[in-house]
Amino acid sequence: MSNETGLTGKSVIVTGAGSGIGRAAALRFASAGAKVLVADLNGETARETVESVEAAGGAAVAVTGDLGDQAVVDRVVATAVEEFGSLDVLVNNAGIMDRMSAAADVSDAEWERVLRVNLTAPFLLTRAALPHMLAAGKGAIVNTASEAGLRGSAAGAAYTASKHGVIGLTKNLAVMYRGKGIRANAIAPGGVATNITVDAEQGAHGPATIAPYFGNIGSVTSAEDQAAAIVFLASDAAAGINGAILPVDSGWAAV
Repeated sequence: MSNETGLTGKSVIVTGAGSGIGRAAALRFASAGAKVLVADLNGETARETVESVEAAGGAAVAVTGDLGDQAVVDRVVATAVEEFGSLDVLVNNAGIMDRMSAAADVSDAEWERVLRVNLTAPFLLTRAALPHMLAAGKGAIVNTASEAGLRGSAAGAAYTASKHGVIGLTKNLAVMYRGKGIRANAIAPGGVATNITVDAEQGAHGPATIAPYFGNIGSVTSAEDQAAAIVFLASDAAAGINGAILPVDSGWAAV
């Protein structure tokens, strides 16, 4: 794979890499010859990902902490540059679900936490990574959006707004930095078999309203399916792709 992707020796940050899509992406980047910084809130699972990468012969390092904290973001980027000598790829994958709450039922705490993790953290990481990419004259940013960024029937108000925001950020980055050698794209997963959970109140208006639309989801994809798309968008094979939102959803976006 490394000969086809141009990722050999590249420095890659993957957030939310302690499990699910992030872990699958970290392993796939490593198999392509990249050096991977594993960023996650959970120190134990982050270390497990690093161990898996190293067991397969790859290079990885972990940084743990809340990516909504600027100090943690600065440490993530600084560690990647110090350990690997550059920063070539940023994958903003970490995210949380909301409670499927309709707007009238969203608490301040739910709104602020979901927006902080899903949208503000990717912005903070991107802002911190850009000076290094601009200095090098190249770089790739891949964001994990969602079907909820393409439609209003896939999640609650907070998650839907956050993922629409991720798509807007992605497209704006693509336009702002296309003349600087930096590409920004996103995947839009549909149903995925991961450990992300939804703590929805049974019988609440939001979940009850959204439930009938889930019949359109189609087949559930794997974390590896999503990781393959992320690595492709970061690779030389996607050199001409910028500002794209790629649904990886078994056709849900086509319904």
